[in-house]
Amino acid sequence: MTGPDVPLTFKLAYVPGVTPSKWVRIWNERSPGVPLELVQTSPADAATLARDGEVDAVLLRLPIDRTGLHAIPLYTETTVVVVPKDHLVAAADEVSVDDLADDIVLHPLDDTLDWAELPGKPALERPATTADAVELVAAGVGLLVVPQSLARLHHRRDLTFRPVSGAPESGVALSWPEDETTDLMEQFIGVVRGRTVNSTRGRRQTPEKQTTEKQAPAKRSEAGGRKAQATGRTQRRGAPKGAPKGGKRGKPRRRS
Repeated sequence: MTGPDVPLTFKLAYVPGVTPSKWVRIWNERSPGVPLELVQTSPADAATLARDGEVDAVLLRLPIDRTGLHAIPLYTETTVVVVPKDHLVAAADEVSVDDLADDIVLHPLDDTLDWAELPGKPALERPATTADAVELVAAGVGLLVVPQSLARLHHRRDLTFRPVSGAPESGVALSWPEDETTDLMEQFIGVVRGRTVNSTRGRRQTPEKQTTEKQAPAKRSEAGGRKAQATGRTQRRGAPKGAPKGGKRGKPRRRS
């Protein structure tokens, strides 16, 4: 069904580990008449969904191919290594990439980190997903380096994680089709950027509002001119400047 009876919706996709709940809550408070529909997607498909117009926008991880897309970086995550709780790494507050040189480091096919050189020793096979890699870490097969949100998403009681220095970081961005920055899209950009509900940035002014704003200064000038004229008439009707208050004009009378 199409036409004016079809309710407006805003469709937002997001990749694992990204939590849009705060922005969804703000959206629902500001735009209760426009439902926000969430769609979970894989990192590999995220950019394609936005580029093909399957969703209005997507929260994804950088880097991506930006052809045909806008992208606003939102924040950068800490990179961590996931290890068994009895591993030596678990005793440290932070480790470096070099500290992992003697361990097998798993590199899943859906890895979102842009490695120039992979750390540690390679596994015999690459796990299909990050979830599969976490299972292998729990089985003692190797370690896994991921953005912190993914370590939390796949948390297990027998595993822990520690920050890794010298590793690439994962940036999260809001992306949408390059040729379709709609009013609803502008509203959601305002939400993720923390604009207040009264902010006019990104809003399109109606012709009526623009006309009113242009006419307002003219009205003020016209009112100011009438006030000045009235003041001038009042001054001309009054006593000359410097004349004593209550005194009579003209020459004083001679005494007889």
